[in-house]
Amino acid sequence: MKIVTILGARPQFIKAAPVSRVLRKVHQEIIIHTGQHYDNNMSDIFFEELHIPKPDYYLGVGSGTHGKQTGEMMIKIEEIVLEENPDYVLVYGDTNSTLAGALVGAKLHIPVIHIEAGLRSFNKLMPEEINRILTDHVSSLLFCPTDTAVKNLINESITENVFNVGDVMYDAVLYNKKLALEKSEILRKNNLNAKDYYLITVHRAENTDSFENMRNIITAFANIEGTKVWPIHPRTRKKLLDYGLDLGSIPDLLILEPVGYLDMLNLEANAKKIITDSGGVQKEAYFMKVPCITLREQTEWVETLKEDANIIVGTNIDKILSAVDKVVEPEYENVFGDGNASEKILKFIPN
Repeated sequence: MKIVTILGARPQFIKAAPVSRVLRKVHQEIIIHTGQHYDNNMSDIFFEELHIPKPDYYLGVGSGTHGKQTGEMMIKIEEIVLEENPDYVLVYGDTNSTLAGALVGAKLHIPVIHIEAGLRSFNKLMPEEINRILTDHVSSLLFCPTDTAVKNLINESITENVFNVGDVMYDAVLYNKKLALEKSEILRKNNLNAKDYYLITVHRAENTDSFENMRNIITAFANIEGTKVWPIHPRTRKKLLDYGLDLGSIPDLLILEPVGYLDMLNLEANAKKIITDSGGVQKEAYFMKVPCITLREQTEWVETLKEDANIIVGTNIDKILSAVDKVVEPEYENVFGDGNASEKILKFIPN
């Protein structure tokens, strides 16, 4: 079988890597990189270091409004899909690239495979939520990471060809954690000690596009004692400058440029706690058994909330500080599968 895989951002390539490794044993895979997120870290070294197949097509769509970006992707993806004539179109997650690929496949009557199906935050103000819902409703094979995701689909009357295979991101973390231990020197280079710092990531538009949210976040961070490490996204840094919010007000803050995946895994594994608004980082914290504090009002990864392994605080200053100070000792369960999601997916794709 020929499968065209649509990817648009660095995290999707990382998640796709374990799936591609098993797919290519049996099927022909063509990878399209839409270029939705331009990332300096996605050099040849990135693909070689993480053993990730390089894209066959690069569309270079770049940033833009949701309509412009998704529309441009659809035009270019459709041309390739018509030329390649695949048996399946494969998409991951909830980006505009995901939706564009799914719509192209569905309109050309090519079965769509959705990996990470069934996730819901129940917040339709998030563009990701719209992408998830629409992609699930046009997909022919839906591979869910958790039982919760399966139930979400049942509640929307999607019951055919729905499978809980576990989380492909868990596959990726297990594989890459070993590489991170071998290759990452980020702690040594920055004189960081294991379990002696808080790791921070903030990038979601619902936070960065709100002066009030960012002011509250910075105020809270300024009141957290101890070393704080923040690999800061350029867009987040620009927003802080625009708002006149001073990172210099935060004591014991180590600001890093965006880091590569292996360095990020190393920082996560050795953090005392992780403070984030990222869905992916919430999960990685759970995989690494590191307590997480989430700067959002809800999460699609409700499994992580058990026993306060992950505490939802929004951008309320008091809630953030209370969660930082709270002593938690959760039991981390195998709610995201056994690390063999990719092999299970392969078994369910008809030859």
